[in-house]
Amino acid sequence: MARATDRHPSVLRSLDWWTIGIYVALLVFGWISVCGASYTYGETDIFGLDTRSGMQIVWIGTSLVLGFVLLMMDDRYYDTFAYVVYALFLLLLFVTIFNPHEIKGSRSWLVLGPLRLQPAEFAKFATALAVAKLMSTYGFNIFKFKHLAAAVGVVALPMLFIVGQRETGSALVYLSFFLMFYREGMPGSVLFTGVAMVLYFVIGIKYEQVLLWDTPTSVGKFVVLLLVQLFTSGMVYAYCREPGKALRLAGGSVGVTLLMLLFSEFVIPFDVVWVQLMVSAALIGYLVFQGLSTRLYSYMLIALFAVGSIAFFYSADYVLNDVMEPHQRVRINVLLGLDEDLAGAGYNVHQSEIAIGSGGLRGKGFLNGTQTKLKFVPEQDTDFIFCTVGEEEGFVGSAGVLLLFLLLILRLIHLAERQPFKFGRVYGYCVLSIFLFHVFINVGMVLGLTPVIGIPLPFFSYGGSSLWGFTILLFIFLRIDAGRNLVRS
Repeated sequence: MARATDRHPSVLRSLDWWTIGIYVALLVFGWISVCGASYTYGETDIFGLDTRSGMQIVWIGTSLVLGFVLLMMDDRYYDTFAYVVYALFLLLLFVTIFNPHEIKGSRSWLVLGPLRLQPAEFAKFATALAVAKLMSTYGFNIFKFKHLAAAVGVVALPMLFIVGQRETGSALVYLSFFLMFYREGMPGSVLFTGVAMVLYFVIGIKYEQVLLWDTPTSVGKFVVLLLVQLFTSGMVYAYCREPGKALRLAGGSVGVTLLMLLFSEFVIPFDVVWVQLMVSAALIGYLVFQGLSTRLYSYMLIALFAVGSIAFFYSADYVLNDVMEPHQRVRINVLLGLDEDLAGAGYNVHQSEIAIGSGGLRGKGFLNGTQTKLKFVPEQDTDFIFCTVGEEEGFVGSAGVLLLFLLLILRLIHLAERQPFKFGRVYGYCVLSIFLFHVFINVGMVLGLTPVIGIPLPFFSYGGSSLWGFTILLFIFLRIDAGRNLVRS
């Protein structure tokens, strides 16, 4: 146990004040943005509790108190009670599914009189604690399938409950934990598979109806199947150490495909995709044969990758058109450029882009933004608050905010890497992964680069739940880091 006489002073001396300074700066700029986004012409009191800017001061004040309380707690509590906190929030998430209060189509909010809380925002820190506790257990090995599956299960369970609340955006945030898994030794092939799936989906859906030259061949299907063959051949080179064999597989697949494409173009038009499927089947069969004959596990995994890639691609269209909700489908179509819909699903992004573009280099000045003051951008003080930064502070202010977030991420990486115990390092990487995901998706969403999934910008978006949730995430890690050199007795 830490010595009682010097516990608190030691904690305060060991705190990373650089990170706290960045946190306070983000809070200040966040309040200025909320004030600019919620201000209405003619208002005389931006500090009143009947205004969004006034209430945000309350959330900021309570967050600072909450952060101080977390710093004064013994850091070992977070390790000891990690599973208990996780179980409590799982129960809360499950109960929230049956919540009778529905807000904007979501059942993710608990309404307690005038107070509204979103358990999904707090479940992030609970999940981070639980997965850090699990992965720091003696004997845990991420290369063992059952251990990796257990860690993924800890992350997936709250995800499923949040999806049950019809809050898909918050559920997707939990995918950020895979960045931490990768840092802790998860095979790079898993991360590569995820990137490949995104490529298959985007290319396949976007160019499915485009025909290649004068043939009845879909450009989307042609390119995706060609990528599957090339990726599969590349994995033979990377994981089986067979460069000659990989080159022959890639050359044979591409050669047959191009030969049949020329035949379809100049002799008899036909859908070359059928030839590609046969070539892929032959490639998979060859890999299975090699795996059985050489007893190399890698060949079988590569064959499984190829089968999974093709299955995923052909199921993507079904998922988009028959599984996703109509508003989700429209948002993806707008993002991919298949639909414009400036008056519907694309309205938010279009107005946001206008607001940011109108800010120019230096912006229009505090409270002088016209797009935001005239309320052209829906959710402009929550999910789309970055457009207020762009309009009022311009490119310079937007770059400054992004630089602050970059400094925060870099600082968190530094803190995570200096942890003496695995629990602290894993939790630290969970925290920075969540922050990175939120910033990347939220800013990309406002700029029209990522789908609109409705997640807040840390420390900027209006609301107590998100601000408290991010504060808890950060300050638990700061407390763990501050305790790394405390004298125990």
